[in-house]
Amino acid sequence: MSMSENLSRNTVRRDQAAVMKVDLQCEKNNTDHHTNEITVERLIIRRGQAFSLILSAERLDQNDIQITAETGPGACEQKGTLSSCSTDPQRCSSVGKCWSVKVLSGSPSAVTLSVLCPADACIGLYSLTVKSGSYTSVSALTVLFNPWSKDDGVFLESEAERQEYVMNEQGIVYQGVDEYITTTNWDFGQFEEDILDICLKLLDVNPKCLKDAAEDYSARCNPIYVSRVVSAMINSDDDKGVLMGQWDGTYIGGVLPSNWNSSVDILRRWIKYDCYPVKFGQCWVFAAVMCTVLRCLGIPCRVVTNYQSAHDTDQNLVIDEYFSDYGVRPKPNLDSVWNYHVWVEGWMKRPDLSQDSFYDGWQVLDPTPQERSSGSYCCGPAPVKAILEGHTDVKYDIPFVYGEVNADKITWLVMANGSKKKILSDTKTVGQKISTKAVGSDSRQDITDQYKHPEGSVKERAVYDEAVKRVTGLIESQKPRPSVQMKLSLDGEPLNGADIRLKLLVKSENSKAQDLTLKMSAQVMRYTGTPAADVWSNTADLQLQPNTEQTLPFELPFTAYGPNLLDNNCIKVSVIAMNKSDPKEVYLAEKDVVPHSPTLKVTVSGTPLQDSEMNAEVVFENPLPSPLKNCSVTLTGSGLLKQTEQSSTVELGPGQRITLRVTFKPYRLGPKKLVANFDCSTFRDIKASVDVNVRPAATRLGFLSFRR
Repeated sequence: MSMSENLSRNTVRRDQAAVMKVDLQCEKNNTDHHTNEITVERLIIRRGQAFSLILSAERLDQNDIQITAETGPGACEQKGTLSSCSTDPQRCSSVGKCWSVKVLSGSPSAVTLSVLCPADACIGLYSLTVKSGSYTSVSALTVLFNPWSKDDGVFLESEAERQEYVMNEQGIVYQGVDEYITTTNWDFGQFEEDILDICLKLLDVNPKCLKDAAEDYSARCNPIYVSRVVSAMINSDDDKGVLMGQWDGTYIGGVLPSNWNSSVDILRRWIKYDCYPVKFGQCWVFAAVMCTVLRCLGIPCRVVTNYQSAHDTDQNLVIDEYFSDYGVRPKPNLDSVWNYHVWVEGWMKRPDLSQDSFYDGWQVLDPTPQERSSGSYCCGPAPVKAILEGHTDVKYDIPFVYGEVNADKITWLVMANGSKKKILSDTKTVGQKISTKAVGSDSRQDITDQYKHPEGSVKERAVYDEAVKRVTGLIESQKPRPSVQMKLSLDGEPLNGADIRLKLLVKSENSKAQDLTLKMSAQVMRYTGTPAADVWSNTADLQLQPNTEQTLPFELPFTAYGPNLLDNNCIKVSVIAMNKSDPKEVYLAEKDVVPHSPTLKVTVSGTPLQDSEMNAEVVFENPLPSPLKNCSVTLTGSGLLKQTEQSSTVELGPGQRITLRVTFKPYRLGPKKLVANFDCSTFRDIKASVDVNVRPAATRLGFLSFRR
C-alpha cells in the first residue's frame, strides 16, 4: 500500500468509545484550489490558500486543536518540512514555514476549521495530524504551487493565462522549418488521476533526493530548484529519467519519437516499468512531457519552438559550419543549426538574481540532453529577459540559450587538400519565428521579440556585442557584404510523392561579368542539422552579367529523395558558386524544404455530454500510384478515451482507404481534443485533430463545433 493510500485512511486513536472524525472536504477544497480536475477523492491543495476541515466528536475543545503538517524523511521546522499550528496561538511553530489555523464555526460536537498552508511551503505529499484533547487523526494531503496566490513565486496575474498555462490539458507543438511551420497536437493530460503521483515519484528518484532526501524535500519550496530537477529528470542521461533520446534513425526496441501524441502514455510507461527510461524521445517529446509535469505541479508552463536553432558547443556565440568543395556538408560538426528546437518556458520570480524583479517572468527550461549544466544534463531556468539584454553572465545557462537564438554563423568551404576558406558570415539566420500556442486559441504566437531585438538593428548588434564580451571578453568585427547574392526558393508547393521544383536567383553587384560554376546538391537532413543521406547533385555553368539578376530553375526528383526521407522531415538544398577566374570568390545559397504530407481526416458525431456515447472516425487515403506498407492509425485524447485506440497494420493500395472507427464516452468536462495519427513505411506520423467541448449530461442544448 502506498503512503498516500495508507495516510488517506484517517487513522484515529480511540479514547474508550469516543471517536473524532475529520472531514477533509475534498470536493469543496479541491474545487476551490483548482485541483478537482485531478480527483475529489483525496485532498490536493495549493499553497498560500486556506482550506477547510470539519471535526466531529462527542466533545471538542475549540481552544485545544493542534494541526501538524510534515513532509519527507526527517521532517523538521528548521528545514521547513514540519510545522505545527493551534487554535491556541501559544502552541504554534515559531520557525520554518509556518502553517496557521482558525475556527470558522463550532459547537461542542463539531468544529469547522480554516487551515492556511504558507505560500512558500514545500510542495509534495504531506502527513496532516489533527489533535484535540485525547483525539488524534492522521490524514494525507498533497500541496502544489499556486499561480493564483500573489505570495507564491509562480503567481500569474492573468486568469486567461492561468487557464492556458496551468489548466489546459491540450496544446500544440510547432515543428517543420521557419518557412513551412507544421503543428502537432499534444495531449499533456496533467490532470489524469495517476499523473500527479507519477510526477511526485519523479521528484523522489532524482539524484539529489537519493543523495540527501531531507535537503531535497526542504528545497521543494523553490520553483527554481524544482524546475531544474524536472529538467534533468525528463531525460535519462544521468539518472532514472523518463525518456531516452535517440537521433541516429534507429529505433529498435522502442517507439519512434514522431509516434507519440501524449505525455500520459509516456509517463505511465515509465512508472509501469519501475522508472526504466521510455524509448525514444527527441526535443519536442522531452519538452511536451516536461510541460505536463510542471503544469501538474502548479508551475505555469508553455512549449516554445525556435527555428534555425543553434547548438553552440563551445558557447562562444559563433556557429561554424562546413561545406566540401563539391557542394555538400561533410561529416557532422560539433556546432550545428537545427531546423527547429523545442524547449519550455516556466513562469516564476528570480529573487536569486535581482531584488528589483528584473529577471522575473518566463524562464527557459530545456530537458533535451545537449550540454551539461553543473554536471547534469539539464538547462535553465534561464530568464528570457536576460537573453533579450545579452546578460550572458547570469545563471542558469544563458550563453547556451543566447547562442540558440542569436549566434552568428560562419560558413567555411573545405578544399580537397584540407584547407578552409570562409565563404559566408551570417548575423541574421539563427533564431527565427520563435513560436508558442496563443492564449485561449489554437493560433500561433510569435514571441521572437521577447528573446531578441529586430535582426539587423543597431540595438540587436549592440546586445550581441555585449553578450560576446561577457562570455569571451572579445567583440566581433563586421564582415563586408559579398558582391554576389544568391537565394533559393520554391516554385510551387512541395508535395511528398512529387518532384520538387526550385529556382535559384543570382544577383550581381559587380561592375564586371563573371563566369560561375554552380555545384547543386540535396541532402536529407535530420532536424538537428545532421546529414542523413546525399540524394541528388548536379553542376551547371552560369555567365553572370554586371549588376543584373538571373534565375535558374531546376527540379529535385521524388525518386531521389522519397526513399531516403522516412523518419527525417527535411531536405537541405545547397548551391555553391565559384568564380572560374578567381577561385577565392565563392558564394553559397541554402534552402530547407519540408515536403507537405497527404491529408488525414478525423471526425466525430454525437452530442458531447459527459458519459454519453459518441463516435469518432479516422480516414486516410493513399494518394500514390504505389502501395503503402505497414499502415496503422491511432487515436488518443485525455478526458475522452481511457486508452489509446489503434487499427491493425495493413497494406494500402493506390487509392485505397484505411478507416478507424471508435465509440467512446467522454469522462471529463470542458474542452478536449482527439488526436489521430497515421503511420506507414512511406509517410511517417501524419496527424490531425478535432476539438470536443464536453458539457454536463444535464445540459442538452446546443451542439458540438469542430475545428481542424
